[in-house]
Amino acid sequence: MSSPAIVLRARDISRAFPGVQALSGVELTLRAGEVHALMGQNGAGKSTLIKVLTGVHAPDAGSIELSGLLVSPESPIHAQELGISAVHQESHLLPNLSVAENICAGRYPRRPWTRGGGIDWRETERRAAELLASLGINLDVSQLAGPLPAALQQLATVARAVSTDARVLILDEPTSSLDADEVQALFALIRRLRDKGVAILFVTHFLDQVYEICDRMTVLRNGRFVGEYACARLDAHGLIAAMVGREVAAAEKTAATDAAAGDAAAPPVLSARNISRRGQLKPMDIELKAGEVLGLAGLLGSGRTELARLLFALDARDTGDIHIDGQPAELDHPADALQAGLGFCPEDRKHSGIVADLSVRENIALALQARMGLTKFLKLSEQRQIAEKLVAALGIKAASIETPIGQLSGGNQQKAIIARWLATHPRVLILDEPTRGIDVAAKQELMNEILELARGGTAVLFISAEIDEVVRVSDRIMVLRDRAKAGELPRGADEDAVYSMIAASHQP
Repeated sequence: MSSPAIVLRARDISRAFPGVQALSGVELTLRAGEVHALMGQNGAGKSTLIKVLTGVHAPDAGSIELSGLLVSPESPIHAQELGISAVHQESHLLPNLSVAENICAGRYPRRPWTRGGGIDWRETERRAAELLASLGINLDVSQLAGPLPAALQQLATVARAVSTDARVLILDEPTSSLDADEVQALFALIRRLRDKGVAILFVTHFLDQVYEICDRMTVLRNGRFVGEYACARLDAHGLIAAMVGREVAAAEKTAATDAAAGDAAAPPVLSARNISRRGQLKPMDIELKAGEVLGLAGLLGSGRTELARLLFALDARDTGDIHIDGQPAELDHPADALQAGLGFCPEDRKHSGIVADLSVRENIALALQARMGLTKFLKLSEQRQIAEKLVAALGIKAASIETPIGQLSGGNQQKAIIARWLATHPRVLILDEPTRGIDVAAKQELMNEILELARGGTAVLFISAEIDEVVRVSDRIMVLRDRAKAGELPRGADEDAVYSMIAASHQP
């Protein structure tokens, strides 16, 4: 039986940005009537490749062929005209327009018999309804797009993309905000498009979805092409090995050490039962004990940050109870979490952590002042005393505590954020990717500080995409997979054990 016809072939694609070689010699082949997964860790080059294919970036080298003809997409609109459409993670429907208006935007049918050729709204709705019906989507095209549920918005967005007679449809994390039933509705649409001969590029971090919907996969690592594989011939263990660059041995869960067993009797400082948020995190339990580092491991999109945000009440949970020292705690807002003794260092320190124009002193004092409230002010002399003590203790390199924090290096900014929470003497400190974007030396210093915090009695939830970091500092490791808890591993578990748990039950 012959292979399906090749619709798109990208050869030897390279693209560099100042100081970064984002893509180097990347290959991609998409075939008619197939769903093709694009896989790789964060930073592998997936987003850059999509932007090259859709005309956002021009490649520095390489070529793109569409049905055997060389093409050079110059913009997303030009790419659409060529037959390459993309649907991104968030719906881009205009909320104040109807479904029909969104689907036909830029291509409205005109009434030639009127002056100026006004828009024929009846024909607009007819065409939109006909398109949706052909795709098996039951939706009133006259209603506004804004109030629609996320799943219906995503289906309408896909319909709009294929309304341009797309030969290639790129779906970039289309299921990230959908629940299980909504994912199945989207998959039903994808299958219909596949059966119509559309070549579909599917980008996701959910391994079970890859094996459920995809025929082939291309793996990138560090901006380079690793290989193309049939999904039926590469299991999840092999896929993760290709993504991380080495074989992952199937490791068994080891027995807990005597010390860890002794700690099991200690009551948890913080515990959450059945905590969840629709479309972001499935119900799960978690416990944090005084003086321990609990590592949170999983692939990007597994729910790590979502869990951290629920614990600190940055996002509202749909289900679940939180207890502090065994007592129910009403954590409905971050202020409640702060008062309860929780601290949270966010993943994106530039936008959610530091206040770049404020001094190191002011940034360190922020959380303590917030906990004190609006009626009691932290004196300048107290701010200076606290800041100077913590700057010295953490080895923060700054000309003075009055230096704007935006002028510090990434590692020193990260230390200053940790100092902010140390000033509040937290009982629980949640660290979301605290070592991201900093150099090796600064990473080691931060890791030492984290261990020192635990020795002082603080319960630390440590989140990192770097599995070796999680293994190195954690007393226990909680593994997440596809927004659910996959299991826990004791102190002494190695990276292979973590990867093995991530890959478990994802066989093709």
